[in-house]
Formats: sequence, structure tokens, C-alpha cells
Amino acid sequence: MTPATTDLPAPLKALAGRADDALARALPGDDLPPVELHRAMRYAVLGGGKRLRPLLVYAAGHALGSDGPVLDAPACAVEIIHAYSLVHDDLPAMDDDDLRRGRPTCHIVFGEAMAILAGDALQALAFEILAETPEGDDPAQRIAMLRTLGAACGAEGMAGGQAFDLSAVGRKLTLEELERMHAYKTGALIRASVRLGALAAGCRDTALLERLDRYGHAVGLAFQVRDDILDIEGESAVIGKTAGKDAAADKPTFPSIIGLDASRARLVALVDEALDAISPLGDRGEWLADLARYSAARGH
Repeated sequence: MTPATTDLPAPLKALAGRADDALARALPGDDLPPVELHRAMRYAVLGGGKRLRPLLVYAAGHALGSDGPVLDAPACAVEIIHAYSLVHDDLPAMDDDDLRRGRPTCHIVFGEAMAILAGDALQALAFEILAETPEGDDPAQRIAMLRTLGAACGAEGMAGGQAFDLSAVGRKLTLEELERMHAYKTGALIRASVRLGALAAGCRDTALLERLDRYGHAVGLAFQVRDDILDIEGESAVIGKTAGKDAAADKPTFPSIIGLDASRARLVALVDEALDAISPLGDRGEWLADLARYSAARGH
């Protein structure tokens, strides 16, 4: 078990292990040609991490009565997309970081060209995994899942958020602009993780899906607020990446815009929003509630 999952309740720790096993099976073997590319892909995905996104898939599915293998494909797909985004995010043309998850970043180990190719291949693999329709699965639901993941990755999702991030360096953003940036860059894939778990469980309840989207939006922002706080207070060895990097790069963050105390207060409010959104689920939403609290408390 990776250190990042040690604060999770036992059932969620077990699910993080399940995600690791599923990812190891889904990725091409590192002895298959092109060997260097496959090694870079496995290095990027299997090198630890919080596994928050697959856990959200599993927790949402569990809340709707599904714990079976049907959840493994979307859990793998979102984590592989997340891993590809980190590989590209760390490149010299982007955030230019040499530490990720406590290890040298992919381009430091395999070179920039191979890291770019690894990210490209991982993105393609995620959709291939998600497109495989199990026997008895509803094709319409599978298409909805593919659309959900595609939207979370594109110009109105993760890639768009990264574009906002690049253009924001050295600028003074409003709180609304900062929240929009992170709703795209980080929040879109987190919202998609929750929705994918619900769709894989067969959910067609529009009102419930809207509540789950509200939950995912709040958790995504809470995750980023906590990330910004850790950039100030955390240690590189603990948080697994370079501490103080955002401040050094003159990037807009929640503490730089509203202050550290207000950021902590915003974190509490976001967790409350997430818990309110899933309150109709009752005890079935316990894992989702645990993940909302974990997103805001990690690194303590």
C-alpha cells in the first residue's frame, strides 16, 4: 500500500489495492515491444499515488449497489488518463518538474520524447479499455461513459484547465477565475470519476446524477485548495512533489488570492457542500463521504 492511502478507512485501502491490480493487468507488459515505451507507461501509472479517481468510481458504484468487476474498466480508464496528464504536466514546456510521487518524473527517467509518447499512448489506452463492452452491458450506457471521459479530458475539461493555468502565470486572477480554472483542470476528471461509477452501476436517475456532479465539483475544488495549502506547508518528501513550486513560479493559488485562513475556511465549506449533495444516499454514501473528507485532510 502506498503511503498516500494510509489515512483511508480499511475498505477503501483494499479498493486502492484492487485498482493497482487492475491497472497492472490493463497495461502492456514491459517486456513487449516497443519495450521502452511500455516501460515508460507502466512507470507513469504504477509508481504509487493516491488512486483517488478510481476510488471515487468504486465508491459511487458501491453507493448505487454495484461492487462488481464492471467498475474496474472505468476505474482504470480515469486513473490512466490522470497518469498521462501528469506525465505531460511535468514536461519542461509545461510545469518543468523533476519529482512526482516521490520519484523522478517520467521525462527525467525516459527522456522527453518517450515521455510524450507514453502520455499519448496512455490516453489512447484509457478509451480502449472503457470501450470494451462486457457481455450484457448496455451499449448506450457505455457510450455515455465514453462521452463523459472525453468531455473531462478536452478543451472544456482537463486540457482547457491546463491552458488557463499556462496563461495565468504572473497574473492576478479573481477567485471566480481561479475556481473556473481548477474546475476544468482538476475538477473535471474528479467529477467524471463519480459519474462513471454511477453510470457503470446502471444509474439513469437524472436528479441523482446531478447531485453526484455537485459532489464531484465540491470534492475537486477541495482537492485543489488542499493542494495549494500543501504547496506552502508541505514537505516534498511527504507530498511526493516539489513543495513551494507554485509560489516560485508565480502561479495564482487560493492562498495567494484569498489568504491561508480563508483557504482553510473554503476547504471546510466545500466538504460540507459535498456531504450535503450526497445526503439522500444515507449510509450507502459512506465511502463517498470518507473520500470527501480525505481530499481535504490529506497530508496532515
